[in-house]
Order: sequence, then structure tokens, then C-alpha cells
Amino acid sequence: RPQNLQLAHDMERAVREQGATPATIGFLDGYLHIGLSEGELDRLAGEKEAYKVGPRDFATVITQEACGGTTVAGTMFACKQANLKVFATGGIGGVHRESSFDISADLQALATIPMIVVCAGAKAILDLPATLEYLETMSVPVIGYGTDEFPAFYSRESGLDVSINLDAPADIVEFAKAHWNMGSQSAILVANPIPSEEAIPRSEMEPVIEQASREAKEQGIHGQELTPFLLQRISALTRGKSMQANLALLLNNARLAAQIAKAMRAFERRRA
Repeated sequence: RPQNLQLAHDMERAVREQGATPATIGFLDGYLHIGLSEGELDRLAGEKEAYKVGPRDFATVITQEACGGTTVAGTMFACKQANLKVFATGGIGGVHRESSFDISADLQALATIPMIVVCAGAKAILDLPATLEYLETMSVPVIGYGTDEFPAFYSRESGLDVSINLDAPADIVEFAKAHWNMGSQSAILVANPIPSEEAIPRSEMEPVIEQASREAKEQGIHGQELTPFLLQRISALTRGKSMQANLALLLNNARLAAQIAKAMRAFERRRA
């Protein structure tokens, strides 16, 4: 919890340093907050019974007057209500590796909510080729920020191609505006590789992910419990190295999202 709280403050500071305004999103006592005060952040980070809130869970959290943090899909849904167009996360959800219908609601949100989502790829525990195929089917462009390769969260490489490689926030904004001006209602996914000094080679991560996935299957863990279990086991198996990578990529994504938001504001002023 203290690490979660420190990270939230660090991400907000990173956004402000780039000249943008952060709006951390979460539920407190059944109310959706778009922008949290320092005290509200402290309280949310300390909640023992906090929900993981996707769009389907909004009514549950509201009627039970509960607290929780939003998933990528939940955050996008909240952003849509407030007309926010840029959002930073760690990694999106996607298609799970097991041959099942375990597909994250994040993908449906990306297909239907027009905004720019900055991530370090999809979570490495997922089936990355299938996740990219799904995004292609739903007409979601995937921009590689300074890379031709879709990053694999902890790793900079995956061997999978992005839709286009752009290396300037202003170019990303122009691309997004052109996409939406043609009538598309999908998001733009910006894949921002983890900084090289914090990256873990894919060859090193893959055996760890496979072991954690095996343990989850043996213990019958699935659904909403699966991702938290896998991330916790991966952190333990890498002796915290994966957690450090996670923190680094989140800060990196917050900085880029702030730069894109600033570029979008400049673009809109020029067109006004």
C-alpha cells in the first residue's frame, strides 16, 4: 500500500512536470472521483476492501457505497463521462494464454471509446499475438512510440509489429485526430517501451510467466483473481525485479501521456 501511494504521487508529479494536469480516477464511498486530492489518494491506497472496478462493476460499487480502483476499461469509461482524451496505464488487459474465453473488457473499451491510451504494451502474462489480432479486428490502431515492435510490458521486445512507428507527441495527436475525423470511434493505443535500463529481457521473463501460469492452473485460479495472482507470483519469482520494472514503466507512460495531452491542447488551440 505505501508503494501504491508513493507511485500515485510520483505519477501525478511526473504529469505536472510536463505541464499537464493529472486526474487520478477511483471510487470512494460509492462516488466516482475524476481527480483525487492528497487525502483521498491516501485513503484509497489504505483501503483493505477496495474493489477492482470495471464498467460492469460501477453499479455494484455505487449501490454498496464501496471504494475501488478502476481497470483500464473502467478508467476509459470514466474518462468518457468527463470528456478526457488521454490516459496513462501500465499495460492493457487482453486475451489470456489459456484456450478459453477469458478476454479482458479493456479490449472492448479500446474498440468503442475514442481516446489516446498510453501503455507499455499488454501485460506480459497474456497471449500477445491474439491480443494484437483482436485489436486489429476491432480497428484499434497501435502506435509504437519510437519503435516498430510491440513492447511486452517488462520487456522492450516481443517480435510483433505495431501499426505505425511515431516518435513525437504532436505526430500522435495528428494521427488520432485524422483517425477520428474519418468517423472511427475506437481508441488509439500508444505502445511506449519500458526504459532500457529497467527492462527485463523477454527470454528471462518467459520461463517465469510460464511457471506462474502453471501454478495458477494447478490451484484453479481464474477470472478476476488470475491477473493479481500472476503478478504477485512473478514479483516473488523475480525477487522484486518485475515490480521495479512495473514502477518505472508507469512513470515513463505518465510522462508521455502528459506530453501528448499538452500537444493535443496546442493542436486544438491552433484549430480554434
